Amino acid sequence: MADENIQDGGGGDDRGGDGIRTFPFPVDLSLLGVGMQVGPMGAGRTWHAQAPLHRVHRIDFHVVMLFTGGPARHMIDFAEYEATAGDLLWIRPGQVHRFSQTSEYRGTVLTMQPGFLPRATVEATGLYRYDLPPLLHPDEARLAGLTAALDQLRREYEDATTLPLSLHTAVLRHTLSAFLLRLAHLAVSSAEAARQGRADTPGDTTFTLFRDAVERGFATNHSVSAYADALGYSRRTLVRAVRAATGETPKGFIDKRVVLEAKRLLAHTDMPIGRVGAAVGFPDAANFSKFFQQHTDRAPAAFRAELR
Repeated sequence: MADENIQDGGGGDDRGGDGIRTFPFPVDLSLLGVGMQVGPMGAGRTWHAQAPLHRVHRIDFHVVMLFTGGPARHMIDFAEYEATAGDLLWIRPGQVHRFSQTSEYRGTVLTMQPGFLPRATVEATGLYRYDLPPLLHPDEARLAGLTAALDQLRREYEDATTLPLSLHTAVLRHTLSAFLLRLAHLAVSSAEAARQGRADTPGDTTFTLFRDAVERGFATNHSVSAYADALGYSRRTLVRAVRAATGETPKGFIDKRVVLEAKRLLAHTDMPIGRVGAAVGFPDAANFSKFFQQHTDRAPAAFRAELR
């Protein structure tokens, strides 16, 4: 929930092929049409007038919320997170999420369109590290740095008259990069602490390429060897890189992504179970049911029934 010029916008009728409503970045409401927005959170707002935020939906852009109050409960991909003052919540494109009807969202919200930052910055800041935790708890020093960086970004965003548009946009990109580098460092540090010191760096090119390839191809390709061949790595190199970054095997990483998408479709669409299986790479419904039950201890129909 945010102020109207942040969270109300067109495009609310868009739906992904999976039937989950997806909302695009509201470029038309961004100051000067730049690919980001930053401002105060507020009550009673939506991405679109016909889609209350408490309903499950996707967005195709990044959202970072820095809370000055709370607690606020927020669901992201079947996990409930509770944020309070001083916490940050980072929602990435494509994640299924839902705002709480009973929580008060107070603080500052940043939204950013994919493509606003150059590729090198995207890599350095780990923008698409879906393995990193969405909820972050910075210590006092890190919170001060993040708050100062976000405040500076907001001042630059709202200063729409001092510079020509091209320079204004360039300044925003640099200022946004500074904030995201701080945020990425916090996210990686939090993940490392959770994994008891396993190496995990957003600049790991091998893992980054594998992660991106899985995101593009998980619906049709579940083969570790196929990914290794396509990326030009040996299977052993891929195993080392994925283990270092996530603590998982490449196969485990692929299966986890497939299961997540299957859960999304089972919970938030009315697609027949056979079609759900086909959508994540299992033309045979029986094989899909076996795979899903193996990874969740529940049959697809039982999982769907629990959430309805």
